[in-house]
Amino acid sequence: MYIENPMEVSVPDIKDLLERDTYLKPYEQEIRRRYGCYKQLKDKIEKAEGGLLKFATGYKNFGFHVNPDNSITWMEWAPLAQALFLKGDFNDWNLTSHPFKKLDFGKWEITVPPKPDGTCAIPHLSKVKVGLLTQENQMVDRLSPWANYVVKPAKTEGLAYHQLFWNPPVEERYVFKHPRPSKPKSLKVYECHVGIATDQYRVGTYKEFAQNVLPRIVKLGYNAIQVMAIMEHAYYASFGYQVTSFFAASSRYGTPEELKEMVDVAHSMGLYVLLDVVHSHASKNVLDGLNEFDGSDSCYFHGGPRGTHSLWDSRLFNYSHWEVLRFLLSNLHWYFEEYKFDGFRFDGVTSMLYHHHGIGEGFSGGYHEYFGLSVDTEALVYLLLANDMLHSASPDMITVAEDVSGMPALCRPVSEGGVGFDFRLGMAIPDTWIKFLKDLSDDAWDMGHMCHILENRRYQEKTIAYAESHDQALVGDKTLAFWLMDKEMYTHMSVLSDQSLIIDRGIALHKMIRLITHGLGGEGYLNFMGNEFGHPEWLDFPRIGNQESYHYARRQWNVVDDELLKYKFLNNFDASMNKVEDQYGWLHADPGFVSTKHNGDKVVVFERGGCVFVFNFHPNKSFSDYKIGVGSSGKYKIVLDSDAEEFGGHKRLDHSVEFFTKQEDFNGRPNSLMIYIPSRVAVVLAKVD
Repeated sequence: MYIENPMEVSVPDIKDLLERDTYLKPYEQEIRRRYGCYKQLKDKIEKAEGGLLKFATGYKNFGFHVNPDNSITWMEWAPLAQALFLKGDFNDWNLTSHPFKKLDFGKWEITVPPKPDGTCAIPHLSKVKVGLLTQENQMVDRLSPWANYVVKPAKTEGLAYHQLFWNPPVEERYVFKHPRPSKPKSLKVYECHVGIATDQYRVGTYKEFAQNVLPRIVKLGYNAIQVMAIMEHAYYASFGYQVTSFFAASSRYGTPEELKEMVDVAHSMGLYVLLDVVHSHASKNVLDGLNEFDGSDSCYFHGGPRGTHSLWDSRLFNYSHWEVLRFLLSNLHWYFEEYKFDGFRFDGVTSMLYHHHGIGEGFSGGYHEYFGLSVDTEALVYLLLANDMLHSASPDMITVAEDVSGMPALCRPVSEGGVGFDFRLGMAIPDTWIKFLKDLSDDAWDMGHMCHILENRRYQEKTIAYAESHDQALVGDKTLAFWLMDKEMYTHMSVLSDQSLIIDRGIALHKMIRLITHGLGGEGYLNFMGNEFGHPEWLDFPRIGNQESYHYARRQWNVVDDELLKYKFLNNFDASMNKVEDQYGWLHADPGFVSTKHNGDKVVVFERGGCVFVFNFHPNKSFSDYKIGVGSSGKYKIVLDSDAEEFGGHKRLDHSVEFFTKQEDFNGRPNSLMIYIPSRVAVVLAKVD
């Protein structure tokens, strides 16, 4: 992609971008160049393919398709193959009886006529493979990159997954019954994994998740789910991040129709459904992955060293290739159209954006890091095309970027010269909480640094804040609950047990950390499944290193359902926090105004969404008449109190007390009021009409 005169490239709304962030002005030429590369490629696609959205429906032509007369049309792209053959149970695995016909541009196609009785020649659920003659004259087996159903083999059949021909009878195909929900104003995301969502020592299912887990999520007050590990991945312990079959919903949880039902049930409950999508890399598997599909080390990936991620030991896509773009864009649209996912969380965006993939980079925040030669223009343009296509497909589309670099304009519209995402993940926030708990005593917590991390986001680029996600739950790390309470969780989480100062501290800080993250940290909020109630222990998938154990690859719902255990208190607080936000809407309000961050008192006060948030992180000091500044005059009441009895607190605050402001300037606010704020307690005040 070459743009001769970048400053002549017309970017419709770039003026808005440059006025919002004047530090971008020196990089205007580079922003215009990037947009020019995107527009140049989009125009080519529009001309050659009849539109970007049409281009993103490659699944309507590639892979197999059963026609109305029960004949089968099958198309693949294998530019360096000498020949392709279709084989399977249907032809007794004959190597050469069903050859593909070579078309232009590396495409291959075969038509399989129906049986004499008019039925489909390849039965539903029968095994099929693509046979391929390489440039080295070797016959090898491959799974179709467009396979929509692949399954784990029996122990006697090796390790490579099988493609099963998915063509269920009409009466067995799921029909969606419920409309998609609208895009939430305040996005509250429950990050979840179907396989570990059971308390049993096995893999959970789509049906169980719909029946047992979705009602819990709704009860907690979340309005969106972010579903991990849906694209098929042969290695379960990869957490879904080593994808082998991109168009196949994982069969370890059930069938494609059962996933459709799960999404539909979520919609019936008003839940917006996000898919965790991995387009940053792919598994190196050859027999059941994309790797070496046409017999070469390139095809869908860069050849040579550029095509391998040195840390992840995986393959890296060649985003400059026409058919790779078709494959990836179609993959997004497939899950949007076929399974009715509403939005997408893009994994590994930092790795995509830079040639160095973020390896060994600290990212100081200097703008030269974002607009130099280290940026991968081809990958960046793919992300622009993906966001353009998805937002064209639905006005309620939400896309989320997992980016640690902080690239400017990542979450601004493509029309401004941005990358087009709606949200980025606030990845520095959980890291900071871990550092506080791991490295500092409570009296060494810096209130200013805490607020800086929570507020440090680009103006009018929305962030999803979270205190912890699946990353912190994995083996080798600890959840916040485990950092706070550790082995005491095994002996003192009963309401009947002796009082434990460690448990008291842990429960108090667990609630406070979550509330200040929720209130100050972003325009959306995320929680990983089970962390809301301080799930005990860590997360570890069955693997050779743990004797294939499922002990840690599940969620122990029994502990939060047990009325005699204190986990219920954290669960209750999480639900109340979300429901109070429903009422006042601070997540979609302007960023919070912090009026107090007193390091000696360990007190933080801020206002957002018409609420006043007051936090006392001091380990032993309570303040009886603590003066705080507020913007709006009037009468206030307590609407959320982390010290309430139902949250495992000591009920030191009287909820009948009303707080009246005085017209006295304090800490930069025109009004003030006095409040009792006990040690390790957070309260939210709201005005009484």
